[in-house]
Amino acid sequence: MSGLPPYASKGQIAWYYGFRFICALIFIFLITPILVILPLSFNSQDFFTFTPEMLRFDPDGYSLKHYQDFFTNSDWQSALVNSFRIAPMATLLSTSLGTLAAIGLSQRHVPFRGAIMAILISPMIVPLIISAAGMYFFYSRIGMQGTYWGVVLAHAALGTPFVIITVTATLVGFDQSLVRAAANMGAGPVRTFFQVQMPLIIPGVVSGALFAFITSFDEVVVVLFVGSAGQKTLPWQMFTGLREQISPTILAVATVMVTLSVILLTVLEMLRRRSERLRGLSPG
Repeated sequence: MSGLPPYASKGQIAWYYGFRFICALIFIFLITPILVILPLSFNSQDFFTFTPEMLRFDPDGYSLKHYQDFFTNSDWQSALVNSFRIAPMATLLSTSLGTLAAIGLSQRHVPFRGAIMAILISPMIVPLIISAAGMYFFYSRIGMQGTYWGVVLAHAALGTPFVIITVTATLVGFDQSLVRAAANMGAGPVRTFFQVQMPLIIPGVVSGALFAFITSFDEVVVVLFVGSAGQKTLPWQMFTGLREQISPTILAVATVMVTLSVILLTVLEMLRRRSERLRGLSPG
C-alpha cells in the first residue's frame, strides 16, 4: 500500500482511505458544476439546459455559435480588452509591492512584523463587499472613482496579499548568509536583490503574480463599485448578462475563463515543484 508504512494499524489504514474518500467526494461536489457548464456551452440552441439532441449525442445538437458570438460581439470584446488592460497592470503593481514587502518582513529586526503582515494580508480576509464600499467612498473623495487607475490600484490591493504569502513561503528556505556574502564582496542592495535573491525566489514571485492576475481577471464586486462603463471587465459583462439578458454566450465565456484558470494553475503547480527542488525539499 503506497503511502502507508507496513506496520500501520487497521485504524490508520481506515483513516488513510477514509480521508481520501471524503476528499474525493468534496472534489466531485466542487467540480460537477464546472463539468456541467462545459458541454452546455456547445449547445446549438439558446437554452441553458441539455436538449434531446445533446443527450442523444446528435451532432446537430452541438454548435460553436456561442463562441463565435463571444469573439465577434463588440460588447464582449470590449470587456475582454478591458480585462487585459487592467489585470496585467494590477499584477505588475501587486507583484512589485508584494515582493518588496515580503523581503522586508523576512528580516528579523523589523518591529511589529506580525501586525504589519496582518494588515497587508487583510484584503484576503475582509469580505469583498466591505472592501469595495470602502474603496468607493475613498476614491469618491480623491476623484479616482470611475477611473482606469482607480480600478488598477483596487485590484492591486486585492492581489498583493497573494504575492506576499507566496514569496514569504519561498523565503522560508532562503539562506540569508548569501546576502551577507554578497555584501562582503561589495555588492549593493539592488545588485544583491537582482543577482542573488531574485533567481532563488523567482518561482514564488511568479506564483504570486499568477495568483494576482487570476484575482484581478476574475474580480467583479470591486470593479462594480469603483469602475465605470469605460472599465467594464469580462466578469462585469457576465454579471450584466445574467441580470439583463440570459444568453448562452455566458457559458462559452465561462468555459474560456475556466480553461485559462486551469492552464495558470498548472503553471503554478510546476513552479511550486521547481521551488521545492531549488530549496531541497523534494528530490530532483
